Amino acid sequence: MNKIYKRTLIDIISNNLYKGKIIILYGARQVGKTTLLKQILEEQKKLGKKVAYFSCDLISIKSKLESINEQTIKDFFGDNDLILLDEAQTINQIGLLLKIIVDTYPNYQIIATGSSSFELSNQIGEPLVGRNRQFKLYSLSVKEITEKYNMFDVDAKIENILRFGTYPGIIDLPENEKIMDLDTLTSNYLFKDILAYDNIRNSSIILKLLKLLALQLGNEVSFNELAGQLGISSQTVKKYIYLLEKNFIVFTINSFSRNLRKELNKSVKIYFYDLGIRNALINNFNTLENRNDIGGLWENFCIVERMKFNQYNNKFVNSYFWRTYQGEEIDYLEEYNGNLFAYEIKYKKDDVRFPKSFLDTYKNVQTKVVNKNNWTKFLIDV
Repeated sequence: MNKIYKRTLIDIISNNLYKGKIIILYGARQVGKTTLLKQILEEQKKLGKKVAYFSCDLISIKSKLESINEQTIKDFFGDNDLILLDEAQTINQIGLLLKIIVDTYPNYQIIATGSSSFELSNQIGEPLVGRNRQFKLYSLSVKEITEKYNMFDVDAKIENILRFGTYPGIIDLPENEKIMDLDTLTSNYLFKDILAYDNIRNSSIILKLLKLLALQLGNEVSFNELAGQLGISSQTVKKYIYLLEKNFIVFTINSFSRNLRKELNKSVKIYFYDLGIRNALINNFNTLENRNDIGGLWENFCIVERMKFNQYNNKFVNSYFWRTYQGEEIDYLEEYNGNLFAYEIKYKKDDVRFPKSFLDTYKNVQTKVVNKNNWTKFLIDV
């Protein structure tokens, strides 16, 4: 039986309740948004709050909420303190509905979830300016996994995380079930929101694009090259990548440059939010000793976990990679509070030298190598 993990966002969201703001929770399908809502529901009940949960996928709920009628809303929500609206993007004019609720009935605390940010954000943007706080839920972070397992066990799970990712409903399954569930997730859920957007009817090009991105893990991405391989325009490639980002499948990191001639300044790298999804796309769940992409897997793992760590700890950083036309490179940079931090992310190496040209150009930069022996200091113990 799968373990129930306490998510870091539960405490963060709970601390933001009853402050006159609607809470918007984004996240990919199956990352645990509904489970998180129900955990918040139980905690709030223990505190004496009256709570109601509504799945907006249900036609009966959807039709009631789409009435946009103040009295109907009041009758429907009753005397509850906290209203949980799951998959709220299915409600037409959800932004207007939420605006009416927060303006007319400020005593209601609303938490609304959406499985793809472009659907919900496009509807709530203008109506809810200044009226909402937004949070993102990802698949399990290594920090959250340590809440259930000791550090020794988590360290032993790293290979499985690199192969199968950290979806909460998958991480504790036997290996054969992990593969089956990841295949189902990739086949049935991955494109659901994307295909419903902008009249996109054919997922084959997007699937081919994802496979190409999966095979280029850790390398720079050329929109023109992808366009040539797919037989579409580079603008269409950019559009599809934008949709994939908004659907929490991939994310982009830009190159760092202060306009020195030798530095690349328009390149990007694209990583996957979950490595299980990435490996399912190329049907490669081989053990680490039987694969040639360990470097890319390790780099993706460290960067996505660092992103979770920063966001859950309210640490706002600018993230980059660095490379010159001569091939000198640094895997990952963070710009934070006016300071620059450079990281080389190598699975086994610990004696990596940072490029002299970089160190000469950017004075007082802090450097660090992140490998399988010290990764916890970068992702958990900072």
